[in-house]
Amino acid sequence: MNVVNFLRRFVIIGVVALLCTSCEYLPVLEYNPWAVIPVEASGNLLDVAFTDNPDHGWIVGSEATLLETTDGGQSWQPQALDLGEEKVRLTSVSFSGAEGWIVGEPSLLLHTTDEGETWNQITLSSKLPGAPYNIVALGPNSAEMATDVGAIYRTEDGGLHWKALVEEAVGVFRNVSRAEDGRYMTVSAKGNFYSTWTPGEAAWEPHNRYSSKRLENIGFGEDGRLWMLGRGGEIRFTNPDDSQEWGEAINPEFATSWGFLDLAYRTPKEIWIGGGSGNLICSLDGGETWFKDEAVEDVPGNFNRIKFITPEKGFILGSRGTLLRYTGESSAAA
Repeated sequence: MNVVNFLRRFVIIGVVALLCTSCEYLPVLEYNPWAVIPVEASGNLLDVAFTDNPDHGWIVGSEATLLETTDGGQSWQPQALDLGEEKVRLTSVSFSGAEGWIVGEPSLLLHTTDEGETWNQITLSSKLPGAPYNIVALGPNSAEMATDVGAIYRTEDGGLHWKALVEEAVGVFRNVSRAEDGRYMTVSAKGNFYSTWTPGEAAWEPHNRYSSKRLENIGFGEDGRLWMLGRGGEIRFTNPDDSQEWGEAINPEFATSWGFLDLAYRTPKEIWIGGGSGNLICSLDGGETWFKDEAVEDVPGNFNRIKFITPEKGFILGSRGTLLRYTGESSAAA
């Protein structure tokens, strides 16, 4: 009986130790390189891009939000567009030099050749599958556009004509990522699976998710790996030598109940992940170890998008006009 009681107590102690270990919080980042930037916007901020002038940039978002900076992102001023009475959600902005593009829902395409001093609306075909969702400026008069069901088109004449690159749409998705070589990845609307497309292929290729947890986001890393965010704060990376082989799940902080929404590389080794309710973590060694930026926890918004224009210029875009700017040095959160 004594042996049984001893073994029972030993098992209980082991379980408690395991639970306590899994509930540990992440170590706190010793500095906060993000500064909160107040903006006159109440919509969700969705994308940011800069012209070839490093001081001149644009942010787009829901509620027809359009913000402009002329000081490198230290301050932003709202700009109005004459888009009629229809509610518009601006989802993506991209520049190549002075030429820029904005797309939005329900069916909006804007084009500028003078850094945004004037924006011209381009009429899209009523037969376009889905609504414009993502735009990438590729060069003079050239851009690539993806709709919210995975149709991909390219123009070489400033938006007058568009050529379909993929014959079949992938279906409604929650987000899309594009690599510099033209590859795409999407996560299905319900997070049940993800799909990939490579230039030259006729259709998207679907892939099953790697755990019971639904997918949240997916993308291309600067270190040659793919990355995947799952519900409940789960992270996965692919093998650097095989993009088809996903590694084991990483749960940096089991005690965190807020999910991760986006991941971005500042450098091939420095990775930032944002999530709900001001949740922000980073790794300085390519994902081996993680730290929490507690200085931004009180920021009243979800961190939906992280984007680095350069390693020195980055922004966190969030809900209800939440905007943070990377400063590269210790900054007050508010």
